[in-house]
Order: sequence, then structure tokens, then C-alpha cells
Amino acid sequence: MSLNDDQIERYARHIILKEVGGPGQQKLMSAKVLVIGAGGLGSPLLMYLAAAGIGTIGIIDDDQVDLSNLQRQIIHTTGALGTDKVTSAKNMILEMNPHINVVTYAERLEENNAIDILSSYDIVADGCDNFTTRFLVNAICLKNKIPLISGALSQFDGQLATFKGYEDDKPCYRCLVPDHPRGVLSCAEAGILGAVAGVVGTMQAVEVIKEILNIGDGLAGKLLIYDAFSASTRTIKLPKDPGCKHCN
Repeated sequence: MSLNDDQIERYARHIILKEVGGPGQQKLMSAKVLVIGAGGLGSPLLMYLAAAGIGTIGIIDDDQVDLSNLQRQIIHTTGALGTDKVTSAKNMILEMNPHINVVTYAERLEENNAIDILSSYDIVADGCDNFTTRFLVNAICLKNKIPLISGALSQFDGQLATFKGYEDDKPCYRCLVPDHPRGVLSCAEAGILGAVAGVVGTMQAVEVIKEILNIGDGLAGKLLIYDAFSASTRTIKLPKDPGCKHCN
């Protein structure tokens, strides 16, 4: 694949980076990334992946745009109220970059469709809001050796990690969260500062791009924690759990 004049101009700020260059941009344009959830995390994540020129972006979400979403889910607009989130997100992506192939799934990710959907992609970026889906995604990414970049949000903070539990020394998501935790409130119940979703979702996009290009230090085996109140981030080691029955 060679870059045409339009693409050279569009991606010029990538191409002049020695870590990316023309070959790196071609990798991005050939990549297939699935984003689970077109909500608070998925919104900035999808927009930056599209701007970066990711060739195929899959979006799965079974929800519709609601007025309460617009405080943080910046890929959607007031005019999209009542529309499927995947349709609204696709429309915004193609406004930004009409050369992206956007595949939408207006359905819930479940055992009967997850394998077929996830196995079509090089990388999965999870921004869903429930542990049942996260556990299912982890299992399929493990089985198919797909890197999983997972983000999570709370009221004023967020977490981000890359899971490659199919590698000998790397943990899977279940090493971090072995079972359904109790007492975890949803955004609707606990609230969330909207811009926090933007920070963590954007960092998630960075990690996806780094994985595609194989540059920098990734977050496999690490957990990044962002605290908006203290304006701080910290990264802690996330070891593989030798007792994890999912990745050992």
C-alpha cells in the first residue's frame, strides 16, 4: 500500500515522526480495531483512531443516544438523540475521515456472537460498563491471542491496562479482577466528571496506536491509574496470577 497525495497531507504530522513514518502510517491504515462501547471511553477513543487513519474500525453497542450521555460522550450530538449509538458514531467518524471502513454492530456482545465478531480484528479496545462483558471479551482475546486494551472509569479517576494473558509472563483481565466485584456503582448511580472520560479514552487510543506500531513501552503487565482530583497518574506492576484459571 502506498500513500497518495491526500493521505500524505492528512497524516503529515505522523509521517514526520521517525517512530511512525510512511511505513508506520501504512500499518495504521491496514489495522483492524474493534471498540466495545460507543460511550464515555469509546467516544474519544473512536475519534482519535479515526483521525489516526485506522483502516477498519468496528463499533459494538446496543444502546441509543440519550440526553444524559452528551455530558461526556462527545462523539454524539443533540441531533443524534434517539439514534443507535453505533450509527451516530459512524456518522461522526466519516465526517472526520471518509476513508475509514466503519463496521457497526447494533447489538449486545454475548456468547453467541462474540467469537465471530472479535476474531475479525487485530486489537480489541474495551470501554464497556459491565463485568460480564469484560470477562467474555477477556476469554475470547485470550483464546485468539488478541491484544486487549481495557479502560475503566469512576467518578474522578480512571484505569487503563493492556492484557496479553496468552504470553507466559503477562496477566489477563481476570488476574486483576478474578470475580464479579460487589458494590461497584455505574456512572448513572455514582456520577462522573465528563472530561475524565476524555482523558482516559484518549490515553486508550494512544495505547492502541502504540500496539499497532510496536513502539514505546506498552501497558502489558502494568496498570495506569489517573486521578483527576490530584492531577496525577501512577503506574503499578500487574503480575500474572499463577493461580488464575483463565490464562495459565
